[in-house]
Amino acid sequence: MHPAFASPLRRWLYAFKPASWPKVLAPALLGQVLGAMSSGTFSVGAAVVGLAFAVFATIYVVLLNDWFDADVDALKRRMFPEAGSPKTIPDAILPAESVLLAGAGFGVMALAVALCGELFLPGRPGLMLGAVIGLGLLLVYSAPPLRLNDRGAGEFVEALGVGVLVPWWSAYAQSGQPTSPWYVWALPGLALLAFASAAASGLSDEESDRRGGKSTLTTMYGNRAARRAAEYSAFAGLIAWMFAVRASGGGFPLIPVQIAVLAAALPWRALTRESPHALTNCFKAQSRYKTALHRLIWGSSLALALALVMLRLAGWA
Repeated sequence: MHPAFASPLRRWLYAFKPASWPKVLAPALLGQVLGAMSSGTFSVGAAVVGLAFAVFATIYVVLLNDWFDADVDALKRRMFPEAGSPKTIPDAILPAESVLLAGAGFGVMALAVALCGELFLPGRPGLMLGAVIGLGLLLVYSAPPLRLNDRGAGEFVEALGVGVLVPWWSAYAQSGQPTSPWYVWALPGLALLAFASAAASGLSDEESDRRGGKSTLTTMYGNRAARRAAEYSAFAGLIAWMFAVRASGGGFPLIPVQIAVLAAALPWRALTRESPHALTNCFKAQSRYKTALHRLIWGSSLALALALVMLRLAGWA
């Protein structure tokens, strides 16, 4: 059944795109672990605040991105009516006004969670300000007049937001420590992984983005360059974690990083296998390529988080 003919609940669930949530939730969860490692304690309340904010902020981003990109999405549907899944606004799954209002509403809910965290979790000044900056990045990314995603800087903004700000905010919410060696060791690698995801995100929209006037890594440099940027950045992210082990003198433990690299090995094989086929307008191959990349990024991030938790529980870190 086409999503437009589903029940209202199913249409909203479709618009929320839960399959994409790990893009934000995995860094947020790793941030919680980094915060706990930094402070040496774990706060259930801080975990609830951090993960609730991540969920509400993710839905805010998903809905408002759909609203800001409705014209380009409609152009793609006209150019390639059979390509990809139905689009929330162009395919009349939800009215544009409802998407805008719901997106803004989830943004307000995310800010309310951040305010509660600052008020009720001791020693977290500026938590609300960090949330405002994080949500404001979407406006810099998608909204006029800046619309950096249309001007060739979207990948860098996404890497900053998803790879640095989200995990840092989550770690600060958990620990109450705005700075920590744990952040320095983990976040550069996570930012590179986030850039890899951002670089690949425009592959399936190359021709419609170009015709719609958007300047992305793919439209400016082509399909092959975007794939290479994604692959090199993902590899560099894993190497950055290995380098952090050495640079920290053992403070950033080796075993969790090794487990994260092992978790990336199988998706990496699938990624390199699909890469030669993920050419312009080869939408099914591009989907398989991005699925492998996401499994690499999310899997390695979650593996690192889980391994750090197990190491701490075992008393080895």
